[in-house]
Amino acid sequence: MTETIAFESKTKALIDNLKSVCANYGLGNDGNEFKIITQTFLYKFLNDKFIYEVKQLDASIADAKDWEEAIRNYDADEYELLMLQLSESTAQIKPDQFISSLFARQNEPNFADLFDNTLIEIARENSDIFSVITEGGQKIVLFENISKYVTDKRDDFCRAIINKLVGFSFERIFKEKFDFFATIFEYLIKDYNTNSGGKYAEYFTPHAVSKIMARCLVQGEVSNATCYDPSAGSGTLLMNLAHQIGEDKCTIYSQDISQKSSNLLRLNLILNNLVHSIPNIVKGNTISDPFHKESNGKLKQFDYIVSNPPFKLDFSDYRDDLDSKANHERYFAGIPNVPKKKKESMAIYLLFLQHIMFSLNDKGKAAIVVPTGFITAQSGIDKKIRQKLVEKKWLAGVVSMPSNIFATTGTNVSILFLDKENKGDVVLLDASNLGTKVKVDDKNQKTVLSAEEEDQIINTFNNKDALDDFSVVVSYEDIAAKNYSLSAGQYFEVKIDYVDITAEEFQEKLAGFKVDLGELFDESKEIESNIKNSLLQLNLNESKI
Repeated sequence: MTETIAFESKTKALIDNLKSVCANYGLGNDGNEFKIITQTFLYKFLNDKFIYEVKQLDASIADAKDWEEAIRNYDADEYELLMLQLSESTAQIKPDQFISSLFARQNEPNFADLFDNTLIEIARENSDIFSVITEGGQKIVLFENISKYVTDKRDDFCRAIINKLVGFSFERIFKEKFDFFATIFEYLIKDYNTNSGGKYAEYFTPHAVSKIMARCLVQGEVSNATCYDPSAGSGTLLMNLAHQIGEDKCTIYSQDISQKSSNLLRLNLILNNLVHSIPNIVKGNTISDPFHKESNGKLKQFDYIVSNPPFKLDFSDYRDDLDSKANHERYFAGIPNVPKKKKESMAIYLLFLQHIMFSLNDKGKAAIVVPTGFITAQSGIDKKIRQKLVEKKWLAGVVSMPSNIFATTGTNVSILFLDKENKGDVVLLDASNLGTKVKVDDKNQKTVLSAEEEDQIINTFNNKDALDDFSVVVSYEDIAAKNYSLSAGQYFEVKIDYVDITAEEFQEKLAGFKVDLGELFDESKEIESNIKNSLLQLNLNESKI
């Protein structure tokens, strides 16, 4: 454990060093900095992963004093055979594309061109596996021309990057699991993972929320599962879900309107040994143009769906196009109207929620983050959705989270759990009083759940326990009788403590109440008399003036 923590610290130091290079060349806090940081980090990761895998395949390379020279001694046929033995999660790289090779050539003229061309060649040669696609079928490859973002001293900039990359190796940590890479990923993109411009959910879903969603969805052994997020962002929810199932037992599908988010998700998949799912990562608009379909043209349905959709977003430009015969079944409860003021307040999450319901297969399960107001709305699209979930018996439960569980928004949220095979009762859980408030910055604070509190929520939900003022287990009929409210508080019993007393004790208490009331009435009359006298004196003084 100590060794892992030390290596984590070194990895973070590498990221800081790359950011320092960008700052020294005028790119600190620049909009393009994140592209440089994430792509150079990814180049380093793939380079070291290749070397690690090759050493596993050929002991002569692993034992060689100079592994690079040993690889260069392969003839073309031997090298091609070696490449065929690599796992698909390992990018194929040629010896002259190694970071060490570029380091040795850094004093050559036009080094920036050599650096850029190397990255572009690696991206092109591995495009079939590592490319994200757009809804129009275009490929977004791994790397691009990085030095173009520097206006001056491009060669020096690329040399500085290579010099930061060469003195560090990831080889020793490729056997590490999810928690290590989740921490590294979050650190890598913490300065860039913002909800810029209101575009779909690029920001992190807190790990507590992600963990609760995954562990309440997945119980027992699962295999060959399809997992989907229609507003994936950087993939926090999908990574937690895949980790809970087992990365080798599931296939990830996603769609997100943001190219930035899609690139971050690709990076997350690479770090978490989910490269086989990269071809299913789509940059596109899920609401207007859902991409994932079967061969017959119908929308694909999935085993598991997780989502933290945007709550508010202006989609007025294509709102009316959604109201079509083709979308009638998908958007069964209706399409939100355009507000007269603040178009950006349009409740787009209601469309995502309906899309998710439509995208679950017959055994499907889903967990969706919704504004807590959704679970009690008395009318409109919200209520129609809840009513269908109850009537179809697809609702598994609701967990209402503490306020400020998201540091970036004050909106109270709940997690809605769906299960098409749930024919039993429904768990409603109020966790709003859990957690500890911590300050994030001068403007924001967030609520942090302890590991024990997370487990309390998960175990209560999974065991369907009814705990005083915390959780209830109710029938679908109970929910219908409460106007389809999914708020746990509305089902809590009001407890009255009864105490046995004698008739004499009752009379004594009653007499005491009468005395107390009499004294209060007398005090009230005295106060009223004083007020009248004060007003009378005030009027006399005014008349004299």
